[in-house]
Formats: sequence, structure tokens, C-alpha cells
Amino acid sequence: MHIQMNDIYKAFGANQVLSGVDFDLQPGEVHALMGENGAGKSTLMNILTGLHKKDSGTIQIDGQERYFDNPKEAEKHGVAFIHQELNVWPDMTVLDNLFIGKELRSPFGLLRTKEMKALAKKQFEKLAVTIPLEKEAGLCSVGQQQMIEIAKALMTNAKVIIMDEPTAALTEREIEKLFDVINALRKEGVSIVYISHRMEEIFAICDRITVMRDGRTVDTQAIAETSFDEVVRKMVGRELTDRFPERNPQTGDVVLEVKNATRNGIFENIDFSVRSGEIVGVSGLMGAGRTEIMRALFGLDQLDAGEIWIGGQKVSIKNPYEAVKRGIGFITEDRKNEGLVLDFSIRENMALPNLRSFSKNGVIDYKTETDFVDMLIKRLQIKTESSETNAKNLSGGNQQKVVIAKWVGIGPKVLILDEPTRGVDVGAKREIYQLMNELTDRGVAIIMVSSELPEVLGMSDRILVVHEGQISGELTKSEATQERIMTYATGGQ
Repeated sequence: MHIQMNDIYKAFGANQVLSGVDFDLQPGEVHALMGENGAGKSTLMNILTGLHKKDSGTIQIDGQERYFDNPKEAEKHGVAFIHQELNVWPDMTVLDNLFIGKELRSPFGLLRTKEMKALAKKQFEKLAVTIPLEKEAGLCSVGQQQMIEIAKALMTNAKVIIMDEPTAALTEREIEKLFDVINALRKEGVSIVYISHRMEEIFAICDRITVMRDGRTVDTQAIAETSFDEVVRKMVGRELTDRFPERNPQTGDVVLEVKNATRNGIFENIDFSVRSGEIVGVSGLMGAGRTEIMRALFGLDQLDAGEIWIGGQKVSIKNPYEAVKRGIGFITEDRKNEGLVLDFSIRENMALPNLRSFSKNGVIDYKTETDFVDMLIKRLQIKTESSETNAKNLSGGNQQKVVIAKWVGIGPKVLILDEPTRGVDVGAKREIYQLMNELTDRGVAIIMVSSELPEVLGMSDRILVVHEGQISGELTKSEATQERIMTYATGGQ
């Protein structure tokens, strides 16, 4: 199957995601699709399979203009998509998951279970998978669930298979077997779109590579004609602008020290420290373990090993309450589900971590609380008619400011910011950056997790790069470049 996507545009509201993308997939090739998080790779493939509708552009399949109304229609015509987010139904058996929506039935409507089991076993043998078909899918490991998804796609007899980060949860042995299957499919004329951040895999299995950046196609080349360094340069080839306020950090003593922090299967041997007045940026690709490390530091998840030291004292943090008591604030990346109570007012949201400060003998002093909230609204320039406005009625940028305000209000020693400017407009971003500078001027230690390389470079005094659950590199501000960060993030040296 030959697919040509030409001049594809797509916007979600005011957010222009794709701006004239071209993509060409030849029959029987493994074609890498690479780019930073947010470059538009998955959106492009979702347009191909009918999950999203393009705004403009053309799609040709075997020389004929063709558009699918939904992924089921695409699959029916030989285009299957294995998504990064697993679509396993946890309460159903492995067999039921493999045939969901495609069950084999007799003329009387009865399930042909024996035949379905034989087909499933045959496919599992190809992948060297040994999962019992009667097992509940929710009891399988993430890696096993990924193999179930791969097997399900292969059983459709697809002519094109899109694989989005297919090896993220697989063992080395499982990856080797998957590569064997990909090579066999290539020989049968099946085309593979291989979306991955793992550079070594791209060079091991792919024939050609298309690099995307900021919703545009940068280049398409044969793998044999490019190099690791060249691909990295194409992925990150942007210039920083003056949107970042100048930093003149005055760092002091170590406030937070993490020693050998490990959460089995998620991250291991994490060692780093943060000083007062310092911003330590944490970079890495999606799924590298950045957020998981921060959740453990805040007590949302438990460490299996390692130590946390605050102000030179070893501490035990088993829940967020203990973290707040120790002076740690955590601005989560998911502000709507984890950072805010959307049906609460601005005042109620800001006051939540500070209720003890406003209470005496269990009674809240509302005047003190209101004065405190009004001060924060003014200081962060939150655009609202009053502090009683519901959080759900604010713009994204102002919602983010409310999340930041509620943690600034506790007077933190350490403030963890996970994607602090995601979904925020340029003006609000600069205001958040200025607030970060104000906080560090007052001696607050900041850890900033961000997927935006310009933001990491523009605001960090030091940068830690996480790759597959480990810190793969540490860079000073003077050492850091986009290429170096991306090299460490993709497993290079």
C-alpha cells in the first residue's frame, strides 16, 4: 500500500498543530516518524486513520484520493494503529481483547471459541508470547498488554501498521522478537510507520526517516544517508527568543538532596540535589520517568529504596501531607484533574493547602483567608471578577496561575513544577517565569520538569536529563544545548 499525505493542516481551536505536513509511505518499508513531544506525529497518523479530520490537504492511497471516517473503517481497509496509550479492557480475558469487535461466530450467532483460540495461539507463537488466553488482561504486566495490542493489530492482516512507541514497555527479548516480526512483515510487503524516540531502534530497523518539528515536515531521508547527530539537529533546530527573563541566581545551601531513589520498574538510582535560589530543569522524553520521580518525592507514590534529605536532615515522606509539612509544593502537570477542584472558587482552591494557617480551634478566619487570596490574585495578575469565581470559568493560563498561587501561599522551601506552562499563552508564560525568578530571589529551590527544550534552556541553572528511568546526563547552563539534551534523552552519550 502506497500512502501520500500532502500539505496537511490541522488546528484545534486557536492551536495550530499541523502546518502543511507532507508524508510518503512506500509499500513494504519501515518508515520512522520522529520529532519532539508535540511535534504533531500522532496527530498526523490520527488524521490518516480517521480519528481526526484534516482542515486541508490531500491523502492518496495507491494513487486514489481517500479519507476514512473513523479508525474502524481504516482498519477494515488495511490500516491499523497501535497507540502509545494501551486500549486493553482490563476486566476481559486476553482472548476477548484480541477479538473484541471482530468475534468469529457460527451462522447461528454462537462464538467459535475453539477457532479463535487457535488463531490467537498461532499469532502468539509468532511473537513468542506465553500469556494464558483465559487470563484477565488487567492482571497482565504493561509489557504483556503491549504485546496483546501488537498481536491484535497483526491479526487484522493489515497492509499498513502504525506503531506509536511500541517498545516503551517491552523487555530486550520482547523488542528483539518484535523486530523479527517487523522484518517478516516487510518481506510480505506490509508497511510500518514507526514512531519512537529511541534513536538506536530507528537506525536498527527503519528504511527511511521523516523528521517533524513544530507541526511541519523538516526532511525525509534514507536511514543510510543520515546520522544520529543530524537527526537530533533537525528535531531541535529552533532558536531561543527573548521571551525568557534574565536570571541572576544567588544560590545558597543545599535544600533538597535525593540519594539512590528507586521505584521498582519505574526509575532507579536517582541522585541529585537542589540549592536555595536555584532552578534545576528536568528534561527527557515522554515516558522517561520524570513525573514519576516527582510524584515519589511528594509522597504520592512510595519509594522502594533511597533517601530524601531536606535542610541536611533525612526525612520520611509517605504522603503529600508530610511533604507540605516539610515545605515541599508540587504543581502537577494535569492541572484540571489533579491541580484544581474545578467546581470550587478561586478562593477555595488557593486556600486548600493553607487551611491550618487560617484556622483557630478548627474555625476558619475568613477575613484572613480572603485577604491572603486577594493578595495572591493581585500579585500573580489573575484575571477574574472576584475570588469567588469558579476555577472552571477561568482561561487555561489563569487556571495555571491559581495552581501556582496555592502552592506559593504555603511559603515553600522546595517547589516542584511539572510542565508549568503547558497550554498557557505566551504572555502568561512570561509572567510565570518572572514569578519563578521572584521565588528563587527569596531563596526557594525550584525543580522544573518540562518537555519544552527552549523553556528548559531559558530558565534552568542546571539541567538533569532522564532516560528510561535513570539520570543519563547533567549539564550546567553553559554546557547545555538542545542537541546535547536530546542526545542524552534518546540514550546517546
